[in-house]
Amino acid sequence: MVDKDDQFLHKSSEIKEAALWIKNGDVIAFPTETVYGLGANALDEEAIQNIFQAKGRPSDNPLIVHIAKEEQLKELVIDVPLVAKKLIHAFWPGPLTIILKRTNSIAESVTAGLDTVGVRMPSHPIALTLIEAADVPIAAPSANQSGKPSPTSASHVIHDLNGKIAGVVDGGVTGVGVESTVVDCSVDRVILYRPGGVTKEEIEAVIGPIEVDPSLQAETEAPRSPGMKYTHYAPIGQLYVVSDCGKINNYVQEARAKGHRVGVLTTEERKAKYDADIVVACGKRDDLSTVAQKLYDSLRTFDQQKAEIIYAEAFPKEGIGIAIMNRLEKAADAVI
Repeated sequence: MVDKDDQFLHKSSEIKEAALWIKNGDVIAFPTETVYGLGANALDEEAIQNIFQAKGRPSDNPLIVHIAKEEQLKELVIDVPLVAKKLIHAFWPGPLTIILKRTNSIAESVTAGLDTVGVRMPSHPIALTLIEAADVPIAAPSANQSGKPSPTSASHVIHDLNGKIAGVVDGGVTGVGVESTVVDCSVDRVILYRPGGVTKEEIEAVIGPIEVDPSLQAETEAPRSPGMKYTHYAPIGQLYVVSDCGKINNYVQEARAKGHRVGVLTTEERKAKYDADIVVACGKRDDLSTVAQKLYDSLRTFDQQKAEIIYAEAFPKEGIGIAIMNRLEKAADAVI
């Protein structure tokens, strides 16, 4: 395990080895402040194909390119408009991906054939050190089997991808817990494509009002950002997001009467209210950042305990709650 707080990270043998694998065209999982990423050289088409093969990811789903220094943008994008510069100054390094017009240096599969690319600078010390050591921009979706809950620990990565990738840099549990926010700055007015670790309110405090893409919860023919198409983040059991938490125990009783093993996703404040086979407290309702941190691990807990049906409490769609509900709705069989 690599200590992210080690002041001599650049000397880490694990990071040096991982960087060498990436230089050689292989795929390596590594921690970011959001979730674990599955990284390969963003300039190497064959290496990018290894990402899609390992994840079982559809090839029309674009990848995010991770950089360690702002100067790396020159190789990747044609222009950085003023609004993007303001966001970079405010939120990089951090969980914000910015879509810009791309150059031809990027592997075609990274952008799914689009004329734009999503770029971010992670704030995790291990991620930054790895990118610097590899000396190439690293394309990296989440390091999980496509469609399943994203990984927030090395054990999650190993569970999903053992034997399919060159290795994992174990940096412990990630912090934010949900993926980066994605905004498009290649258009006249900034568009939010995916809510995440930086909230809409925080962005608007820097650059003023932005648009929210109406297809956030709908399938599109050509997604311009990860997370806009296909089922994502889903546990094995059937997941239902319940708007009225007062009805959850009734749903649980009905499902158990039919012989199902039933789980409830709740918070510390309400854990004692539910009578189910598995009750998982996912953070605190009065601090939704803790819910975001534990969301994917909680969904994986239901898989480990073989829940057949899961009822999840809904959360307020404000601040980080927008990202939490986006992930739950993407993972759910239905919102009831």
